[in-house]
Amino acid sequence: MSKPIVAIVGRQNVGKSTLLNRLAGKRIAIVDDVPGTTRDRIMADVSLAETGFTVVDTGGLELGPASAMAQVVNEQVEVATQEADAIIFLTDVRDGVTPADLEIADRLRKTSKPVVLAANKADNPRAEGGVVEFYELGLGEPVAISAYHGRGIPELVDRVVSLLPPPSPVSVGPEAIKVAIVGRPNVGKSTLLNALLGGERAIVDDAPGTTRDAIDTLVDFEGRSVLLIDTAGIKRRGRVGGGVGQYSVIRALKAIERADIALLVLDAEQMVAAQDTHIAGYIQQAAKGIIIIVNKWDLVEGVSTAEGERYVRGQFRFMAHAPVLFTSAKLGRGVDKIMPQVVRIFKERLKRLSTAMVNSVVQEAVASHGLPRKGGRQLKVLYATQAEVNPPTFVFFVNYPQLVHFSYQRYLENRLRRAFGFGGTPLRFVFRAREES
Repeated sequence: MSKPIVAIVGRQNVGKSTLLNRLAGKRIAIVDDVPGTTRDRIMADVSLAETGFTVVDTGGLELGPASAMAQVVNEQVEVATQEADAIIFLTDVRDGVTPADLEIADRLRKTSKPVVLAANKADNPRAEGGVVEFYELGLGEPVAISAYHGRGIPELVDRVVSLLPPPSPVSVGPEAIKVAIVGRPNVGKSTLLNALLGGERAIVDDAPGTTRDAIDTLVDFEGRSVLLIDTAGIKRRGRVGGGVGQYSVIRALKAIERADIALLVLDAEQMVAAQDTHIAGYIQQAAKGIIIIVNKWDLVEGVSTAEGERYVRGQFRFMAHAPVLFTSAKLGRGVDKIMPQVVRIFKERLKRLSTAMVNSVVQEAVASHGLPRKGGRQLKVLYATQAEVNPPTFVFFVNYPQLVHFSYQRYLENRLRRAFGFGGTPLRFVFRAREES
């Protein structure tokens, strides 16, 4: 099922990053008092009792931007309003309604997307009284919140959830391997798609953002059905204008949610940028398979593939399981290695182990490494089993789940990988409490 996507939109320094952190339940976006600290979208899954959604933080919207960076931010927000399922329009109750808020509200009223108006920094009842001013924006009843203190957040979430569409099922049969092609502008996503298909399916141009709408192509590879989801898509020449050149993170998130495996395409001349690691982190978070593709390798001189791979792996340490391939989609070099890797990773995602096999490795790992302890309590792993495939999911029954530190979870993961492989795919671990018999 594909999760709905909620974009946080607003002018600079109203607290969008703080709200994202509050919704996600942890600090994941950079928060600073300096306006404009958040430049790229940051995203996180918000899990609730009965539903969930992906929230995306946009950079602060500047009206009449004076810099190229401000123009990029404006375009990002424009894409957010086009691609998100719902929008949180965040304002600042301390500032009151500003001319920028009025113009943003005017833009949002012209969209067909549901909008929840939130007045932030209502840290006390007195500040809350200023919220009535925001009715002037014509977007319905404003929700008074304090993202920093957590005031009003349950009411905000309830309002957002009431406006979301139900999660959409993936339309392709389960036998097809669904592969999303994601990456920054002009890294060669459409050229790679054409090379994989052996013909001109997507229009290719040197201008970033020439292609825009997502397209799906179902192909056969050695008897296996593979659905290629290209997040660049098709855009007619001569219609590349403002807002088109910016890569839509939201579109990438939707494609990743639908996919089993993501091809993260990098530009060999630029290598790894912050947006690449953001998307890679989301692929990991969504527990999708991944292949890192360093494209345009023909343009690099004096660097071996071994040196390039060491650098890339150093930037993506959190996904050591990901294979790294070097290609020139334009010349067709290395492209033939991609589909065999896709099939191999998909098989790894469908791998199912017996409980006896899992427990044999887990108990050996437990016996050879000190178990975490806190105060008078020490973790005990009673037994483990594989509960699901695609992604491989393991349930560990322990005495105190709260004692499972991230480093110990990583240790258990490494032992399972050493024994059983699972290359190219994240593993999901669930720790449940159970008393000793």
